Amino acid sequence: MTINRRNLLLGASTFAILGAADAAEPLTQGEHVGDSRERVSGIGGLFFRSHNPRELADWYQQNLGVDPVPTDYKQHGWEQAAGPTAFAPFPNNSGYFGNPQQAWMINFRVRNLDAMVAQLRASDIAVKVDTESYPNGRFARLHDPEGNPIELWEPAGPKS
Repeated sequence: MTINRRNLLLGASTFAILGAADAAEPLTQGEHVGDSRERVSGIGGLFFRSHNPRELADWYQQNLGVDPVPTDYKQHGWEQAAGPTAFAPFPNNSGYFGNPQQAWMINFRVRNLDAMVAQLRASDIAVKVDTESYPNGRFARLHDPEGNPIELWEPAGPKS
């Protein structure tokens, strides 16, 4: 079975929009229509191994604006904008991440894909922009200095 990530993101965002439109009363965080079970309210972190964690954290901060984890409780960490998030296990033999040994890939939402791509290319970072525009937006692909795949997604509609 082949999973098309763009269709998955489209389905997730459409489902979220339709679910919100059908609700008679606004749901509070953690509530879900017809389900009384407790649910997680979002992703609180992404943790992965690195050959040089400090250097890689600096790269993400300088090139993508992702601030590193604070060193004490008085500092504030990076906060993402609210929006749809896909949580999608892929088959072991999926080629979507590139390297068959790669176990994960992160997808960052961006407000303006063209501006982000120009900024990254100005820093001599190779970025491949998907020339197709999908119903749920536009995409580009790059890799961090350790070869981890990164997908950039500009959702369709108003700039978020």
